[in-house]
Amino acid sequence: MSKTTECKGGAIAKVESDGRSQMGRKGNANVLTAAILHRGKCGLSKGITRYMMAMAISDLMVLVFHVCFREIYLYYTPNSLLSRSRVCPSYVHLRALTLDYSVWLTVSFSLDRFVSICCPKLKLRYCTEKTAAVVIVSLCALSCFKYIPFQFMYEPRYVMDNVKWGCQPKPAYFTSKWWMSFTWMCSISLCLLPFAIILLLNGLTVRNIVAANRARRRLKGQNVKDSESESRRKSIVLLFTVSASSILLWTTAIVSLICTRVTVNFVAEDLRSPAAIANEVGILLIRISAGANTCIYAMTQRKFRDELKNGINNLTRAIIDPIKFAR
Repeated sequence: MSKTTECKGGAIAKVESDGRSQMGRKGNANVLTAAILHRGKCGLSKGITRYMMAMAISDLMVLVFHVCFREIYLYYTPNSLLSRSRVCPSYVHLRALTLDYSVWLTVSFSLDRFVSICCPKLKLRYCTEKTAAVVIVSLCALSCFKYIPFQFMYEPRYVMDNVKWGCQPKPAYFTSKWWMSFTWMCSISLCLLPFAIILLLNGLTVRNIVAANRARRRLKGQNVKDSESESRRKSIVLLFTVSASSILLWTTAIVSLICTRVTVNFVAEDLRSPAAIANEVGILLIRISAGANTCIYAMTQRKFRDELKNGINNLTRAIIDPIKFAR
């Protein structure tokens, strides 16, 4: 946020400042998650490991471009390289594609779990390491391609000492039907469509698991312990945790989007207004979500926790043993 925002919107500034420490912890958690998953000792299939690593790295990129660069670097160095008019559109493009890539990786992960649980025949062909790699690379290329128009959307904000600084949308952005269509495409691709797909896939998956568990209980009896049913119950818990995290953290932004896009009631310049505060809180929650899915899913795995404990113990011994030896 700019210093003007901090002066006019005290509530928004407080929300942003309180959230920055959480962003740092989320970034560290993503790095740690990727490192542990890379070891391949968490008991996950190779395909799932690829998805989880890609999600951790993409979420880390979201935090780098949206928090480290925009909210910290540009805040304290307003006349930096990223503020140049030639660089600014590319930086906006990177911000958009990293967030889009992170969202659609979550969708692809939900699709993989849906196929694995609900489509046994398709599972053998789709839920593989090769398919995961193809999906991950394809989503990255598609995200880059979708937001190329950002490179042509902006014009310099002002000129100082014969140097063009900043970027702002061209006047045609607010009047052209083409740009209006592109804006709706971005909104649907980034918020509405992924939100709906995650809800649908997780709903179908949970319904399939519940129906299968009821059938197995009728066959084996109510009081008989069933390892398969226990495994399916854990799958429900994981799916609810991941989907609930995404839904809760994105709901504010989606409601704000509907209010501004559908009703054509753009956020007011008064940053103390409820609409502006809701918009800023929605942005903050989206950034917090960049890491929540990966961390929540990984931390619920016993083998992941064991690997984390082993890593902490090894690091502690590596620090303490030389000190003891020196004494």
